[in-house]
Amino acid sequence: MFHPSQSDVRRFFCAVRAKSQAGQPMDALETLAGQWLAEHPEYDSDLTDADAAVARSYQGEEGHSNPFLHLSMHLSISEQCSIDQPRGIRQAVELLAARRNSLHDAHHEAMECLGRMLWESQRSGQPPDGAAYIDCVQRAATRD
Repeated sequence: MFHPSQSDVRRFFCAVRAKSQAGQPMDALETLAGQWLAEHPEYDSDLTDADAAVARSYQGEEGHSNPFLHLSMHLSISEQCSIDQPRGIRQAVELLAARRNSLHDAHHEAMECLGRMLWESQRSGQPPDGAAYIDCVQRAATRD
C-alpha cells in the first residue's frame, strides 16, 4: 500500500502544477490532479515553490485552507468513484453532482462527509464507517 508523506504529497502537487504550466506529458494520476488544480486557481501561489510548500504550516489562519489537503480530498473522492469503493459512493456522488449541476460542488459537499467520517474514526479508534459516509453524501444529494 502506498503511504506518501506530507512532503511527498506537497511535492507531487507542485510537480503537477509545474508540468501543467510547461505543457509536459503527465501520467493518469497527474492528469487528474491537474484537472483539480485547474478548478482551484486560488491555490496557484501555494504550488509554485515546492520547498516553501513543504515548509509551510497550514493552521487555518487568515481563512486560508490547506490546498494540499483539499486537492488530496478531490483526488480521493475521484478515485473512490472510479472504483466505487466504498460501494455506492459513485452513485451517491453522481446524484449529488446532478442535483447541484456541478461535480466540483458535489465533491466539496462529499468532502464534508469524508472529513466527518475520518474524524469520527480517529476519535473513536474504530475503522472508517463507509456506510455512514455514503449515507451522508446521499442525504446531501436529497436535501435542497
